[in-house]
Amino acid sequence: MTRNLLDVDELDPARLTRILDRAALGRSDPHAVPQVLAGLGVAAVFEKPSARTRTSFEMAVVELGGHPVILHADEVQMGKRESVADVARTLACYCAVIAARVFDHENLVAMTAAVDVPIVNLLSDRAHPLQALADLLTLRDHLGGLEGRRVAFIGDGNNVAASLAYGAALCGLELVVASPHGYELPDAVIDHARNLGGTVEQLTDPYDAVRGADALYTDVWTSMGQEDERAARNAMFAAYTVDDALLAAANPGACFLHCLPAHRGEEVSASVIDGPASLVWPQAANRLHAARALLADLFEEA
Repeated sequence: MTRNLLDVDELDPARLTRILDRAALGRSDPHAVPQVLAGLGVAAVFEKPSARTRTSFEMAVVELGGHPVILHADEVQMGKRESVADVARTLACYCAVIAARVFDHENLVAMTAAVDVPIVNLLSDRAHPLQALADLLTLRDHLGGLEGRRVAFIGDGNNVAASLAYGAALCGLELVVASPHGYELPDAVIDHARNLGGTVEQLTDPYDAVRGADALYTDVWTSMGQEDERAARNAMFAAYTVDDALLAAANPGACFLHCLPAHRGEEVSASVIDGPASLVWPQAANRLHAARALLADLFEEA
């Protein structure tokens, strides 16, 4: 069993279910949270700014009895002041886990090759696994189960969509992605998700995608590092706003997810994200419970 989590596909269905179960139990009963990090440090390196990821992960470490050590890009300068491998080796001298939010996924891979302590992906250009765990937990809570349910992801086939595709495959959750041409989920991601046993479709028409969906999910059209593409992306994605009409085309009672931050009037209307179908705040809260459960699982299986 790997003690790293670079993406959700490193889990198997049984382990993923165990992590979701552990997250739900810890949320309902704080006394069930094991102090597996007591006396241990956990380094979290942030090449990109963060609100939910940093806060949820830092509190997860604290609730497990550990001490979070937060490092910003200018403090480590991976690949500039020193190599990625040397940064990892240094942090492993003091900390029992290294987590990182990076621009380049390959930096995480280099860390895993350099040290034996667990490496956890807090976001990369390729994946966002802790977000996917929180998404699955939120959907399971709301839907009562994931097998055979259908989620429509509307917008950019990005890192969030990729990790969700792998998580959905492991849970029997059907995923359909609607994106404009040039912004689809990569073929390699779709093929891998299908090889994991998943049902994944890529469409262009958002109304086709939401037909039969139990949940609609979207993300910002322009992520960090893509600011120079903003005008072009806004034009390309103009028909992909999740609004009341699109929500109404899904199954009755369909819910809405967004990993945040949100731009009302762009990828989602205020009436949807602030309306009764929205689960964005339980979803954000579940980031803490998912991170805590993953860390506990890494250590209890060591």
